[in-house]
Amino acid sequence: MLPALLLALFGLFGFAGALAAQTIDTGKPDKVTFGTNWVAEPEHGGFYQALADGTYRKYGLDVTIVPGGPNSNNRLLLAVGKLDFAMAANSLQAFDAVAQDIPTLVVAAIFQKDPQVLIAHPSSGVARFEDLKRLTLFVSKEGMATYYKWLVAEYGFREDRVRPYTFNPQPFIADKMSAMQGYVTSEPFVISQVTRNRPLVFLLADHGFSAYSTLIETRRDTAENSPGLVQRFVDASIIGWYNYLYGDPTPGNTLIKRENPEMTDALIAYAIARMKDQGIVDSGDAKTLGIGAMSDRRMTRFFADMVRAGVIASSVDFRRAYTLRFVGKRVGIDLAPKN
Repeated sequence: MLPALLLALFGLFGFAGALAAQTIDTGKPDKVTFGTNWVAEPEHGGFYQALADGTYRKYGLDVTIVPGGPNSNNRLLLAVGKLDFAMAANSLQAFDAVAQDIPTLVVAAIFQKDPQVLIAHPSSGVARFEDLKRLTLFVSKEGMATYYKWLVAEYGFREDRVRPYTFNPQPFIADKMSAMQGYVTSEPFVISQVTRNRPLVFLLADHGFSAYSTLIETRRDTAENSPGLVQRFVDASIIGWYNYLYGDPTPGNTLIKRENPEMTDALIAYAIARMKDQGIVDSGDAKTLGIGAMSDRRMTRFFADMVRAGVIASSVDFRRAYTLRFVGKRVGIDLAPKN
């Protein structure tokens, strides 16, 4: 196994992408299981890319991706030792793990922006984000307990305007004076295909919702006892994301479609385009520190926002939710466009 000291030296001297350009000889590959938070989709593309194009193997890893779904809980499987790594949807899940004394730790944040959006009809008369307050809003139970509380605290949204969102867009499509939640990478595409109109899309991250998303978590004991393994998985995943966004994503997409036959080429192309033009993955600190970057400043700000909104208790030691040890080393940054 490559000594942890060597990995540290690579990061210290800023050898951007040096690890990506060589095969890492660690002998027999380490078997690693990684659980996602949903079925295979382009929002997981970099991980599938790293598996399909051999990047994980180059880093001495034999990775099995375990898809999530409506009847699975991969973060629970991580906590009890059935998985080595898992995907958290956003920073709030990591804070909640600390609150519940669950022994997990965030080691990278692949999405600099949470892809959560509110979607409205062009005919609704909505011109500004604040105008959404006067519409009927379709929001899920999970959304009401998290980002909607922030909307209430920051923008004065009202709970009496909300109707349950059951992940079926038909009620929204039927009511032209409504808005619904979704991901910038998927629901707007589906709605435009049905209505033949381009909906209005408001990305919460562009209006102050500063959560990280698509975080890589592991158990605390893994980070402490096998830091080299964690570093290799994080680095290889980052390379996979650079290759997926800026190289040929065909290997990753082929694997995604094999795992999820309902996924279409058109939706995949739409999702990749939105991840790029909205800066979902490669923006903010990731522009200078590399994909996966996190900062204490950003975590502190988001925690304060969530405390103010009543989402989480101020007594939670949120700094125990994450570590900056494995990110911010500019790994793979040379694979991004230079413009």
